[in-house]
Amino acid sequence: MTQIQAATSAETKTIEEMLTASGYSQTAIDYYINKPYMGQIPDADITSEMTGTCGDTMGIYIKMDNGVVGDAKYQVMGCAGAISAAMAVVDLIKGKDLDYARTIDDGTVFKVLQEIPVKKHHCIQLAVKTLHKALDAHRLQQSA
Repeated sequence: MTQIQAATSAETKTIEEMLTASGYSQTAIDYYINKPYMGQIPDADITSEMTGTCGDTMGIYIKMDNGVVGDAKYQVMGCAGAISAAMAVVDLIKGKDLDYARTIDDGTVFKVLQEIPVKKHHCIQLAVKTLHKALDAHRLQQSA
C-alpha cells in the first residue's frame, strides 16, 4: 500500500468516526464516502436543479430506458446529509417507472438511510423535492 492509499484510508476512517458520532448510520456514511451516483448524465432525458434553505444545491439527471429509469445521478454541492439522501434516492428509482419514482417521499428515503441527524432531515426533503421538480417538469413537457 502506498502512502497516498494509507492516508486516504486513514482519512476515510476519521470521516466515518466523525459521521458516526454525529448520528449517521453506516448506510448513510457509505453513500457519502462512495458517492456511487454522483455526477452528470450529459444526454439525460429529465433534469432539474434546486437549492435548499440551507444553501445546499442539487441537480438531478435521469436517463430513461424503455419506460424505466435506466440511470440517474445527482450533482450535489452540500453536506454529508445532502449527498447521502441524493444517493439513496437514486437507489430507490433506478429500474423503476416514473409513477413509482413519484411516490418516493421523505419517509421512504429515511428508511433507506436508517439514521441521519435530526438537523439534517431537511437534506432528505431537498433530495425528494429535486426529484419531484424534475418529474413535474417532465410531465408538463410530455403533455404539451
